[in-house]
Amino acid sequence: MLARLSIRDIVLIERLDIEFSRGLAVLTGETGAGKSILLDAFALALGGRGDAGLVRHGAEQGQVTAMFDVPKGHPAAGILAENGLDDTGEMILRRVQLADGRTRAFINDQAISVQTLKAVGAALVEIHGQHDERALVDASTHRQLLDAFAGHEKDVAALEALWDIRRTANADLDEHRAGMERAAREADYLRHASQELKTLAPKEGEETELAGRRTTMMQGEKIATDLREAQEAIGGSHSPVASLSAAVRRLERRAANAPALIEPAVKAIDIAINALEEADQHLNAALAATDFDPAELERIEERLFALRAASRKYSTPVDLLAALAAQYAGDVALIDAGADQLKKLEATAGEADKRYAAAAAKLSAARTKAAEKLNKAVNAELAPLKLERAKFMTQVESNAAAPGPQGIDRVEFWVQTNPGTKPGPMMKVASGGELSRFLLALKVVLADRGSAPTLVFDEIDTGVGGAVADAIGSRLARLAGKVQVMAVTHAPQVAARASQHLLISKDALDKGKRVATRVNALAADHRREEIARMLAGAEITAEARAAAERLLRAAS
Repeated sequence: MLARLSIRDIVLIERLDIEFSRGLAVLTGETGAGKSILLDAFALALGGRGDAGLVRHGAEQGQVTAMFDVPKGHPAAGILAENGLDDTGEMILRRVQLADGRTRAFINDQAISVQTLKAVGAALVEIHGQHDERALVDASTHRQLLDAFAGHEKDVAALEALWDIRRTANADLDEHRAGMERAAREADYLRHASQELKTLAPKEGEETELAGRRTTMMQGEKIATDLREAQEAIGGSHSPVASLSAAVRRLERRAANAPALIEPAVKAIDIAINALEEADQHLNAALAATDFDPAELERIEERLFALRAASRKYSTPVDLLAALAAQYAGDVALIDAGADQLKKLEATAGEADKRYAAAAAKLSAARTKAAEKLNKAVNAELAPLKLERAKFMTQVESNAAAPGPQGIDRVEFWVQTNPGTKPGPMMKVASGGELSRFLLALKVVLADRGSAPTLVFDEIDTGVGGAVADAIGSRLARLAGKVQVMAVTHAPQVAARASQHLLISKDALDKGKRVATRVNALAADHRREEIARMLAGAEITAEARAAAERLLRAAS
């Protein structure tokens, strides 16, 4: 429910705060006082199209804030959750219009997209005028409104779940059938390829591993000869170790005679012998490392050749041959076992189709019955609205061949404005004034079902008067018992029914150099005076005041 509307620096408005009460609030005033500006500003806060022309002359930006008390579980709260916004129970919609044409949108002081603001605004408020009844003339909403009237929400949700099950089952069936058809077309090739790859048994990363081993073995073969020659020179028959060892023994026998001369040489020769022996050990280890079985090298090369030949044959990198083998094996298995699986999937899809079709047919029948009740209820409201010769009808066209998540029905509101004329869609057949009254009749019947919690009616009483205007006021008041209703009106009969009366006026400022729009809540005496003005015009007479008093007493 709209609690407050604040407007800053919008055309003809410097600063304006409006507190709204429950029930029916009417806004009245002279033509040109700024009612359309007020509604334009309100629409801007709800996500309407921005316009630099809305910014007050001399200001850099304008701002509109609408504050709502939102009940728990309301669809607007769900939209907030989908966009990662917190639901505090109080919802503040704010729109900033910059003078350069850009706009910014906020909900609870969190920046959001205009699309999100528009979605939330549409869930909170419906603005209806003679040419702006989009919520009802848009045929895409009629099925939802009929379901809301009949209380079909749980049935529709259950049908949507069955639709998802049906869609998944049929998608699985189609995918399996397509796979079988593809495999059948290539059956011989697939069987040969699958068997060939199965025999080859490629493994991911195998090529890299084999190539590395082959390189190591081939390099080892090349250096083995040099290693053997070095080993022969150090530790073979021509090794100097034996000669050096004999020389050390001879020197050690003479060491007692001349130790200072012999001991340094013996020590150096010992070091050389140890170094040669260590080098011999390293050479032996290197020769052992390069030793390999030539047959193993041959097997590695044959394996690499087989893998790379298969890669060329199947136009697939060697590392992906294993995945290709699994795919071919799966396709062959699909051919061999696909028929049984196909039967199972066909049975599952058939059962899902059957369950959906039964639920859709049941809901369609319920909609047809609900349509009759809705027609009766709306038509009962038409006579007092001077539409006694008109007829409202809900067209329910069922087509089982065109199913959808919400069923097999296309619902559209039609009207016949006079006996003998051809019925047709409400928007195309009804004139502006008639359309407004059909709208009101529908809203009264639907009450708070399928409706935003706040409804705004912009001069839907245009072109009517007397008893019809009184009937409109009566129905607006009835509707306000279920949802918050605001009406911009020129009809005193409508104004008299209000629980809150707001007067829109235009005041001169700066000695007449500029004007500003004001909105004031009227107390009892001032309210009677405004209704008298609406009855009499510029000159308010005693008779007009008396008539206004009678309207107020009759409405109380």
